[in-house]
Amino acid sequence: MAHRSILILPEDSERPIAAGIHAAKQSIKIKMFLFSDPQLVDAVIAAKKRGTRVQVMLNPSRRSGEHENDATRKLLESAGIEVKDSNPAFGLTHEKSMIVDNRWAFIQSMNWDTKNLTQTRDYAIITSHRDEITELAGCFDADWSRQKFEPGVQSNLIWCPGDGRERIAGFIDQSKHSLIVQNERFQDPVIIERLVRAALRGVKVHVMTKAPHTLKQEKLLEGVSGLRLLDDVGIKVHRVKGLHGKMLLADRARAIIGSINLAPGSFDDRRELAIAISDEPIIKRLEKTARQDWKHSCTMDLTDHGLVADLKDRAEELDLRC
Repeated sequence: MAHRSILILPEDSERPIAAGIHAAKQSIKIKMFLFSDPQLVDAVIAAKKRGTRVQVMLNPSRRSGEHENDATRKLLESAGIEVKDSNPAFGLTHEKSMIVDNRWAFIQSMNWDTKNLTQTRDYAIITSHRDEITELAGCFDADWSRQKFEPGVQSNLIWCPGDGRERIAGFIDQSKHSLIVQNERFQDPVIIERLVRAALRGVKVHVMTKAPHTLKQEKLLEGVSGLRLLDDVGIKVHRVKGLHGKMLLADRARAIIGSINLAPGSFDDRRELAIAISDEPIIKRLEKTARQDWKHSCTMDLTDHGLVADLKDRAEELDLRC
């Protein structure tokens, strides 16, 4: 019977991901923005050595020009693993996914980076649903061969570029009582508008994001302007230390998890992937985790004074480390 489960990091650790790799017998397909964790690198190489076909697509560089995957690429290629840059049709590939033996798929918010696997709040959905795996494999094969990919109709999978903005906006519009959103970026005007409208029609909206000082200086005003609009209509905006996951939870019944930041670049220019779910055990665990994160979060001061103070605290913290 088809099944879905959830990984919540850092509590669940990387072990279930490694176990999926170790269980592979025929094939592994990996698409990753950042892949540097030694244990997962070793697991993938071990899979190749025992005869599993391994294909890996790595994002070649960040927008800043950093080539963080070069060392991993060399290790994988030296082991005989097929490695390609992700599809150059996109500004970058931010999708994080793995397909094992065309039987199991991992759809993730986390990179395969030791920090994401051990320190940050992140999520992954593991699915054995045939239609989801077929669609995910279809996208992988299309990106691998530099072909155009056409997502399925009425799929649980949400793709960018594509209908990602429309799907997430519709998810917000359908919320009736409560909406919890965890994301690093709140910059897309359409999504900001939908969150404002949800609050105005009486939905209790809770937003969790990262502290402003984690943004690059030139992106600070852009990064907080959307949050200020949310704050203006009474939406509670909190900062969560170590937040990297991208998650929406509506009415304690529906959720979206994946790689998509709520920013125009993510919707329009990057290969991104998320999945819509309503499995009761997953929803219950998500709600428990979100409420725990909220309890340990802090109200974000979005005034000019508050932003300056946040930047000052960050500068002093860095000085103490020097």
